[in-house]
Amino acid sequence: MLLSLPALHLQTSEHHPLFQLPHGRLGPWCSPTGSPAPLSCETGCGEGTWILVCRLLVPTQVSLLSMEEDIDTRKINNSFLRDHSYATEADIISTVEFNHTGELLATGDKGGRVVIFQREQESKNQVHRRGEYNVYSTFQSHEPEFDYLKSLEIEEKINKIRWLPQQNAAYFLLSTNDKTVKLWKVSERDKRPEGYNLKDEEGRLRDPATITTLRVPVLRPMDLMVEATPRRVFANAHTYHINSISVNSDYETYMSADDLRINLWNFEITNQSFNIVDIKPANMEELTEVITAAEFHPHHCNTFVYSSSKGTIRLCDMRASALCDRHTKFFEEPEDPSNRSFFSEIISSISDVKFSHSGRYIMTRDYLTVKVWDLNMENRPIETYQVHDYLRSKLCSLYENDCIFDKFECVWNGSDSVIMTGSYNNFFRMFDRNTKRDVTLEASRENSKPRAILKPRKVCVGGKRRKDEISVDSLDFSKKILHTAWHPSENIIAVAATNNLYIFQDKETIGIEVHGVQPSHIPTSKKLLSNPVGSGTLLFRIESCQLTVILP
Repeated sequence: MLLSLPALHLQTSEHHPLFQLPHGRLGPWCSPTGSPAPLSCETGCGEGTWILVCRLLVPTQVSLLSMEEDIDTRKINNSFLRDHSYATEADIISTVEFNHTGELLATGDKGGRVVIFQREQESKNQVHRRGEYNVYSTFQSHEPEFDYLKSLEIEEKINKIRWLPQQNAAYFLLSTNDKTVKLWKVSERDKRPEGYNLKDEEGRLRDPATITTLRVPVLRPMDLMVEATPRRVFANAHTYHINSISVNSDYETYMSADDLRINLWNFEITNQSFNIVDIKPANMEELTEVITAAEFHPHHCNTFVYSSSKGTIRLCDMRASALCDRHTKFFEEPEDPSNRSFFSEIISSISDVKFSHSGRYIMTRDYLTVKVWDLNMENRPIETYQVHDYLRSKLCSLYENDCIFDKFECVWNGSDSVIMTGSYNNFFRMFDRNTKRDVTLEASRENSKPRAILKPRKVCVGGKRRKDEISVDSLDFSKKILHTAWHPSENIIAVAATNNLYIFQDKETIGIEVHGVQPSHIPTSKKLLSNPVGSGTLLFRIESCQLTVILP
């Protein structure tokens, strides 16, 4: 079986003041590769082919200035593609999110900056280029602040970004740092008013005595500009750090969750919110757990779920009471006494919770596993996937370097049939719920070169190590995939690795079973090799593909 993993690679650059270029974008810097067949959203991690689209770069301040000198071509010096010295702590990506149509992709970083990428419209109908995204807009969402009352510094880091469905020509998104949520409007402007009576063409006030005629202002065409303006600022409602925001399905309200409380906001009211969950004990010494993530149900506006550091999930119904301290359903898996250790409570803490698109299932991610829960069964998950169980023997060292507290996210594909989550060494994993197959892939600049061969990575725990395996002792824990996103309707994924963003697109569905070849389902662009690779594995050569992944 075969996957092909192409990637659009983006490296964020040194945090810098923002520059606005005409046409509102900093590209395109893409080139088409290959000619994939049509995409199917139903492909699983082991049932499709992924192909490299292109590589993008968020330019540095120097490159932006050089591009202004050559607006027509908008080329960027290739040296910036290879130079990592411009990356700083502020450039590390802290969140990734597609909008509801998948036409826009937003990233937030530790420097408080939001970068929005737009899908290349000209390549939308070209299958081999459908995953190309160009820089659409950048803006500074949050600035560092200081709480003088508590003597605490408030970081500008963007914790979460959530899109609102598009209702008109403008786009709206929510972004939050530890304390403040902002509603941003992103809009285009290609006309400007001219012919004011009291202002000249340069905007300066005119002497009324010199005005002899009455002019009617008119709109003149201008270079396209993309503007981001804050429409609402929701502040002063959270004592603790905000970890989640979620837009309700009624699109009139949203909730924000911190360590101990969850607040419900109306988009039109900024000075008041309703506290719907409060788990703060009267005596803080009795505190046993904190809220780690929260999300609204995708279809029922009265239902939401939140997870805790104890590994439990609570489903709440706002129709039952105004303060949802009493949950409607409680999901918890009994602990296996044989696996009990000093680190049990830490690794059981849930770092992310997501409803499936259908609303039937809940997916949670803890340190070592991803679990899928059925809303109708509370006593145990229906599916458990081991992400990196080989790290169980390394928990002591992971505790010493604080890696054990890393918060990994997880995402569904558009049909809820595949799960994706990150790991260390820039590895990310995909689990096919239907076939129970999984694959480990690596997002790295070396593997994103055109026409490079990318094979699934395997980690060796001990004993004899094969040539294609990597030892668990060789893993780089400073390289980690914490944030991922999946296109809502297509097999296009975004993976954030520190200050790099990789975008992969699926090439096509391979209609072949693992243990039984169906030649009638093999597209004409493939050639079946006569020799199988390994037990129960079929290898195909994709003539137009650039990165080939061989699944065991």
